[in-house]
Amino acid sequence: MDFGVGLGEGGWDEDGALRAAVRYTAEGLGLALPESDGDWGRIAEYLDADSGRRVTVYPPHEGRGFQVNFQAHGTRLACGWTADLAEVARATAAWMDGAGLEETRAQAPFVRFRPWALAHEREPFGVVELTWRTKLDRIHMPPYDRHPRPHALLAAAHAQPVLRQLMPVNSHFNLWFSTSVKASWKTRVSHTIHPYDEGLYGVWNKGEPLVRTETPEEAVAIVVAALPEELGPAS
Repeated sequence: MDFGVGLGEGGWDEDGALRAAVRYTAEGLGLALPESDGDWGRIAEYLDADSGRRVTVYPPHEGRGFQVNFQAHGTRLACGWTADLAEVARATAAWMDGAGLEETRAQAPFVRFRPWALAHEREPFGVVELTWRTKLDRIHMPPYDRHPRPHALLAAAHAQPVLRQLMPVNSHFNLWFSTSVKASWKTRVSHTIHPYDEGLYGVWNKGEPLVRTETPEEAVAIVVAALPEELGPAS
């Protein structure tokens, strides 16, 4: 597998090596990249504060090549893996220059995105819906693809219409809900669910365990039942 500029998978430990390699490759292709954003050790990161666009490039890992993430306004819309630094440079240049998801993929076929991201690009979702979409979709992107239990919990919660209207909040894979998109810890409602509670789904209230369930659906039902009356499901 060719990782470019004479470096193999284990040759990226030196801080700045990846940033230099991407810049060198881009220059060879006649592409202009913004300066890498700050000193981030082994990664290369590019940010346009005006557009809210960001590209983050990680060194090769576990034989998968370079991982590249594409963000807009703090939301990861696409990612991909490639062993070809030229593809990394082309994709980075396209995204930072304002290209859309499909146009960026046309420049570098390794770029992957889900249907919701394309829909959001065409007509932006509201904050709550976008948060649900991104959290549910993480199962398709590392490192979250290694955690099926939190994903099952999110899916069970999303199946409840009353919870879809609330802001889902995660902390160490635990899930709780808020009536506000800002300062969400101040507007928490109902209980918290721990997807890794001695092999079960634990329902907690204010730091105290209430009950453990075998399925995420059972845990979610307890949370729904404990919602304030004005938020509870219609009878």
